[in-house]
Amino acid sequence: MKLYITDLDGTLLNSEKEISAFSKSTLNTLISKGVNFSIASARSLSTALKILSGLKLNAPIALMNGVALYDMESGKYINIEALAQEPAEEIVNILKMRRVEGFMYTISDGVLNTYYETLSSNVLTDFRDERIKKYNKTFEQIENFKDKISENNIIYFTLLDEYETLIKVYETLKDMPGIEISLYKDVYSDNLYFLEIYSKNASKRNAVNYLRENYNFDEIIGFGDNLNDIPMLKACDEFYAVANAVDELKKLATGVIGDNDSDGVAKYIAKKECLEGY
Repeated sequence: MKLYITDLDGTLLNSEKEISAFSKSTLNTLISKGVNFSIASARSLSTALKILSGLKLNAPIALMNGVALYDMESGKYINIEALAQEPAEEIVNILKMRRVEGFMYTISDGVLNTYYETLSSNVLTDFRDERIKKYNKTFEQIENFKDKISENNIIYFTLLDEYETLIKVYETLKDMPGIEISLYKDVYSDNLYFLEIYSKNASKRNAVNYLRENYNFDEIIGFGDNLNDIPMLKACDEFYAVANAVDELKKLATGVIGDNDSDGVAKYIAKKECLEGY
């Protein structure tokens, strides 16, 4: 049984951060004919569900770089990889030492919560406000991240800043046991980068392997555009980079397909599955 799985931003989503009407219609036609299709994204549940509205996915989706797997049919998380308390507390200490702000995510009783302490930059304020306005996501300001660590599953930290700032955090954290770090360029900005921190047991690679082992997929074909898609590439039987992908991913990929503004993913799958007209 075959599964197609794709990244969202910069891959399935166009430059307007949307799935085009063409891609949505084509993918729904393929799914109706029995093609298995899913996504693996750095996005959280609330933003992903809004983006995926109208797309009739028939396989669990991987969120937050593989931290959580969510079953669309049951409306429940089916696997969550949380950070242990000790590394979570140490991450908070290092962020304070480096004077870097960001967001901390928890899952409690199946509900995703997003916290922040202070947001002194327009970049982070815009990040929050866009998700509130466009995706109806909720954020809660708290005095100290540590107040939530002992009572919740801490699953993720997201930082958004210039490379020179985030690389210092990356270098400080890179050898800490029990965590995984992903540093990659924001595809919607010329000079901003994301740094995301999560459990060592969580990655797009592990999420793909989970789907393979638990849903009997014996062939998995993936799509992506950025450095955080490299773990997924390593778990797929075939992996295709969109034409707008970073060069490092293109070099590792099975091949390169059309870009995200030309419906590259949908057109590739349609041709591969011999959909009439392709």
